[in-house]
Amino acid sequence: MPTIENAIIVRGKTRLEQLTSVFNTRQQAEFYIEQNIVQTMSKSIGLGEAKKKAKQRIVDVQEESERYHENLDELQVQLNGLLKCKEIDRSYLPNYIFSEKDVVIVYGQDGLVANTAKYVGNIPIVAVNPDPSRFDGVLLPFAIHTMKAAVMNVISGSFRAKEVTMAEARLNDGQRLLAFNDLFIGPSTHTSARYQITHQKRSEFHSSSGLIVSTGAGSTGWMSSVMNMAKGISRVFGNEEISINQKITWDTDRLIFAVREPFQSKTSQIELSAGIIDAHNELVLESHMASNGVIFSDGIESDFLKFNSGSIATIGVASEKARLVY
Repeated sequence: MPTIENAIIVRGKTRLEQLTSVFNTRQQAEFYIEQNIVQTMSKSIGLGEAKKKAKQRIVDVQEESERYHENLDELQVQLNGLLKCKEIDRSYLPNYIFSEKDVVIVYGQDGLVANTAKYVGNIPIVAVNPDPSRFDGVLLPFAIHTMKAAVMNVISGSFRAKEVTMAEARLNDGQRLLAFNDLFIGPSTHTSARYQITHQKRSEFHSSSGLIVSTGAGSTGWMSSVMNMAKGISRVFGNEEISINQKITWDTDRLIFAVREPFQSKTSQIELSAGIIDAHNELVLESHMASNGVIFSDGIESDFLKFNSGSIATIGVASEKARLVY
């Protein structure tokens, strides 16, 4: 195992930082919060109560940001002298080149872990909860005071990690996109996706709202909503609720896919509306969309591949696995 030399701290922006970047100053951001709440709630609860709630919201946003930065400073103090530290914003992840000499420290909410994992390959990830009093942190096993011991275990090579299977979309032009939770393939606008789908040696032409491909980690997320819809429809129109278990373990080399709102017509079919993807059964999609076809992962619509006419996407299990230290 290569010698670990660098701690790469990946962080996002707090709510206050996000608003400040939009409204230029902290004061203008706080004014926006106050005005938005007063205008929305004053008619229902009165002007005085609305102003009180606005002040409470501002205090909450301020305290969240202060706690976040206090703990970030403490994290850096603990790493000082242990490794060379570099802090990067999540927006730079697609362009940052990680090294096997790095340990990645994700400092933020669960979504940041998923967003980071697809860019770091097999590099171990130590995920730190910036504020356990505010965030449940399903993917954030470490607090500020336990993080250093985890990093030292990575340095010594004695760490334990949960391996998470990721999904991969490969285009015929060589472009590639990974997903920790799920891939979406379809239109970027509220129009129909048109494509040819091939799975287990069968092919159909589809007109739908697009496809979701889910990993084990994502099977209880967006994919579960699709399954809930199927169960609800069967309960109302089929007189009984069908039994669906879409959950798969995080390290299983399998993915599941579901087609959203497939439309049956003289030219479009609906039989290949769901299935299992594994090493022997990849999913192949050929776009028939003139424009607005996209593939994005983990809900990050700004990081996407174009999927228009002439594009062929092969969806399968990625060779890399996310390694979440625990």
